[in-house]
Amino acid sequence: MDNLFGELRLGYLRLAPLGARRRTRAGASQAAAEYTGRWGWTVVVGEPSRAAGTPDRCHCGAPRCAAPGLHPVQGPHPVPGAGPAVRPGTDVSVLFPTGRAFDVLDVPEQAGLQALVRLERMGTQVGPVLASPTGRLQFLVAPGTARRLPDLLYRMGWDDAALDLTCHGEGSFVAAPPTVLAGLGPVRWLRRPTRDNAGCPPEARLLLGTLAYACHRGRERTREPAWIA
Repeated sequence: MDNLFGELRLGYLRLAPLGARRRTRAGASQAAAEYTGRWGWTVVVGEPSRAAGTPDRCHCGAPRCAAPGLHPVQGPHPVPGAGPAVRPGTDVSVLFPTGRAFDVLDVPEQAGLQALVRLERMGTQVGPVLASPTGRLQFLVAPGTARRLPDLLYRMGWDDAALDLTCHGEGSFVAAPPTVLAGLGPVRWLRRPTRDNAGCPPEARLLLGTLAYACHRGRERTREPAWIA
């Protein structure tokens, strides 16, 4: 079991090359309309991404921020169902306010890829998955997960403080595709929303054990001396 994730071949899950910045900006309005009109999700307009940010160095002060360098123009309480007015050629961000239609489990990219392979091989129904240019994968799960995460991990035998795994819930925001994080690139879908999962994201308990194990294994590997094969 310990060697399972290390033996998986992840080539077919590699992210597509970055698209042109102009095309990404032009698609922001269309994407926002799809999120609100087709999937019924709330979206808000964020500030233009003018400076590079990192999850641990965002000016909002939130730890592991999922939209570094970006803040909602509409403030912390967006209007439910309101789509952003994105002007053509304007480099704005489109954000998902978490804690409404879904929460988001946030893990390192490599651990997330390994867990995704394992989950899909087991036949687990995984919901939409975001790939952030900060090197993170973000799994959309049922709302309320962030509030229950410490207890869920405890019941599974994991210490949440020891894992590079967090959950964005009520009061947080996640950058939505095709939002560009300055100096890094656009946010993309690794697994797109569908009719089956957009309105009913999976319960976190179905994914959490596999994600926690992958994060644990990734953490252990970083501790191993370089001479260990």
